[in-house]
Amino acid sequence: MNISQVATASGLPAKTIRYYEDIGLIRPARSANGYRAFSDQDAHKLAFLSRARSLGFSIEDCRTLLALWEDRSRASGDVRKLATDHLEEIDRKLSELHQMRDTLAHLVSCCAGDDRPDCPIIDKLAKS
Repeated sequence: MNISQVATASGLPAKTIRYYEDIGLIRPARSANGYRAFSDQDAHKLAFLSRARSLGFSIEDCRTLLALWEDRSRASGDVRKLATDHLEEIDRKLSELHQMRDTLAHLVSCCAGDDRPDCPIIDKLAKS
């Protein structure tokens, strides 16, 4: 498969596929003329990476997940630990987002939103 075919098969843009190759996540074969020749296995890896990235896993986590996927003697506990750590990070970020939302909602509710210049939103942002 060429890059456009594997892009269609994996659902990833060609630019992302080239990036994944540059950082060593995939290593497609090269034909005599230097063109990339993607195998079905490469397409599966790229689809795997696409799904992992859509769940917010970092590139390094994806590298680890790929290694675990390819290791048939892996312990599922290793995969679970990685996913659990990522889930805890998502929960932490959600908590921060909820706090930001609550703060901003409070400021918006305190702002009259009229023609006067005083504004609690600006006041809060101006405080250090």
